Amino acid sequence: MSPNVMTMRTSQLPGFYKVTVAERRTLMSEATGVDPSEIASALDAGGLSAETADKFVENVLGTYGLPYGVTLNVRVNGQDHVVPMVVEEPSVVAAASNAAKMVRAGGGFSAEVDAPLMISQVQLTHVKDAARAHEAILGAKEEILAKANRAVPGLVARGGGARDLEVRTLGEPSDEMIVAHIIVDCRDAMGANLINTIAEGVADRLADLAGGRVGLRILSNLCDKRCVRVRCRVPAQMLATEQMDGQAVIDGIVNASRFAELDPYRAATHNKGIMNGIDAVVIATGNDWRAVEAGAHAFAARSGRYAPLSIWRRDSDFLTGFLELPLALGTVGGTLRVHPSARLSLKMMGVTEASDLAAVAAAVGLASNLAAVRALATDGIQRGHMALHARSVALAAGALGRDVERVAAMIVEARDITIEAARRALQVLSEESREVRTDAREVPAAEA
Repeated sequence: MSPNVMTMRTSQLPGFYKVTVAERRTLMSEATGVDPSEIASALDAGGLSAETADKFVENVLGTYGLPYGVTLNVRVNGQDHVVPMVVEEPSVVAAASNAAKMVRAGGGFSAEVDAPLMISQVQLTHVKDAARAHEAILGAKEEILAKANRAVPGLVARGGGARDLEVRTLGEPSDEMIVAHIIVDCRDAMGANLINTIAEGVADRLADLAGGRVGLRILSNLCDKRCVRVRCRVPAQMLATEQMDGQAVIDGIVNASRFAELDPYRAATHNKGIMNGIDAVVIATGNDWRAVEAGAHAFAARSGRYAPLSIWRRDSDFLTGFLELPLALGTVGGTLRVHPSARLSLKMMGVTEASDLAAVAAAVGLASNLAAVRALATDGIQRGHMALHARSVALAAGALGRDVERVAAMIVEARDITIEAARRALQVLSEESREVRTDAREVPAAEA
């Protein structure tokens, strides 16, 4: 982690889920140093006005809100982080926080992040002699890199810029197609606009050298030169449940990992559990979650067979986890300049550099994955998931205030988590309330 990362007192806040939203904001302010008024102004009403949203995308009618929560207990490379997450799926935030607590007992997450290198692709068509084109383009490497850097002077001034040039032949010789890759250091930007600018700036010269025509000029979201790798080590006793000891849970999680390694149908869902955590952090920080998803799944299939992004193994009395994926995130530019909630997220998290953000997001992804495979290996995924889902059902049925939790508990106990069951539970509570009020009126004054 960079030395200028804000030092937080702790990301451990026991009982955080039990207090009110206002109380959580106060606790978060104390944990991160962010003023409560800044938290409120950035998050109330979704943090984005319709007028501002109209400058983001086309045909705006308003904004669409999603829950903004925080994952606790996250420790990466010795540094505590409270991690904002934007997600609609019940249990994701709680599960990641719980899993991060287990990992913390083993020393927390360790992460390493590649340099922020992105690939600018220039497709060249009608290339009659691919071998000669390769030689000509690579022979002009310094010229091309210099031309690329002239297209993005601001990036060069920040220490970034074009670093390398590669050429690949695509398809059969009859396809007459090659592609040039300009490798660009994007510094703390995600880099999409910079990369596209470079592609357009060098395309004509590349076509001249290749004796072909310019095709597409665009970045690649398979940013496999910009990967993050995260590891963790969890003591067996932290994994135990009421029904299973920690050793048995380790065996179950390793079995789940092997299943994903052998079966792409399982691997897809295994990876979805990872992206539950990563996407939520990416959205909270104003980054492009569709690009992250595209890169992650392409990376998972890089061998020609779709595989899990993480693996879990036993190491004596510990469970060890390892995750690797490409992760192009930015802490400057784009949405961050104008979205107060995105800026707040980085401030609360205590990160300023893109590499730190990638490390934390990946750690939350591995925590989410651990929570999912542990649940599958023990009680099953539905027990905890449906208990939290029951609150949403209770709200949909019209429950308010304290009745939300009461209705949720009733339909979970009845194992009938439907709106109809929630409405029946509300009716029962309403009748009980009427009976209490009636009894209170009928008690003689002397007894009262």
